[in-house]
Amino acid sequence: MREPATALPTEIDSLPESPAVFLLWAAEGAPYLARTALLRRRLRRLISNRERVSRVLNLQGVAERIEYWLTGSQLESALLHLELAQRYFPEDWQRITRLTAPVFVRLTLDNPFPRTMITTRFGRGLTFGPFPSRAAADRYNEALLDLFQIRRCEENLLPATNHPGCIYGEMNSCLRPCQLVVSKEEYRSEVGRVEEFLRTNGASPRHTIEAARDRASAEMRFEEAAHLHQRAERIGDVQALAGELARSVDRLAGVAVTGSAAADAVDLWFLAGGRWQEPRRVMLSETSGAGQSLDRRMRELASGIVPAAEPRLEHLAILVRWHGSSWRDGEWIGFESFDKLPYRKLVNAVGRVAAARPATAQVTP
Repeated sequence: MREPATALPTEIDSLPESPAVFLLWAAEGAPYLARTALLRRRLRRLISNRERVSRVLNLQGVAERIEYWLTGSQLESALLHLELAQRYFPEDWQRITRLTAPVFVRLTLDNPFPRTMITTRFGRGLTFGPFPSRAAADRYNEALLDLFQIRRCEENLLPATNHPGCIYGEMNSCLRPCQLVVSKEEYRSEVGRVEEFLRTNGASPRHTIEAARDRASAEMRFEEAAHLHQRAERIGDVQALAGELARSVDRLAGVAVTGSAAADAVDLWFLAGGRWQEPRRVMLSETSGAGQSLDRRMRELASGIVPAAEPRLEHLAILVRWHGSSWRDGEWIGFESFDKLPYRKLVNAVGRVAAARPATAQVTP
């Protein structure tokens, strides 16, 4: 985190009217933390000489020092607000930030008979997400299970030939491990197919099926080709339900391109391994004035980024909130890995975000 600017309550009129996150410090006790789109106006409301009783918080005579960080985007404000809340209010930061836990589909690989479940926590197994809501995760999970024959029941199975089973077994939508219709190894084989689907977001099985469809069509086995085509379309429908964000969390990667608090600049916020990285700043005047291509600059900024060992739920909560909001002030580019970062898309996104700001330099792709 960069160092804050400081001011006294008597210096409010000299502060910029800009988006910011700020702390108001009293002589004793914890500070008052907030974020705002208009710093000077917000502080005037908090520190004023109002004589009438008001429901608006008034810190006149209490605040002794102001620390503030100017921000260039809603995403930067949210991440900075989170960091400060966790630092100064470790027991209460969830209430202060008002973040909603993201929703995931988890494949419980540690279970003897794995199944999928909807969750808002990380755990053992494969975690796929995040989704914008529990309803979206439910829709994806149901469509996924329609493609495979793993169980939907939630009980800890004790397989037996006299197990009552369920309607999905009767419909041939489950391999019925509960009734010992298949062995544990056969059931695990089907689970392996589900795991591959989630790890590649359906890309691997879809490519396999499309290749088989094309061979069948070339060999004039049209009925088989039509069946495989329908299967590929169903996989495509499930992929669409995943949305723009959902991936196997250990492979979740992307970059948010936003405006910057610095003049004539754009910030790149890389997400690697489910954690936001420190922003990389692109000074547009430097890339154009020095004749350096923006594409080369993007490659320099992305080099050396290593995915974190563990994702952070609160970071993914901010991603979901920012990405799905009506006030999103930037662009999101998701990708499979940093080895496959789409630099041309990134350069174009930087150009669009830069064009939306007061330009002082020509952007050179």
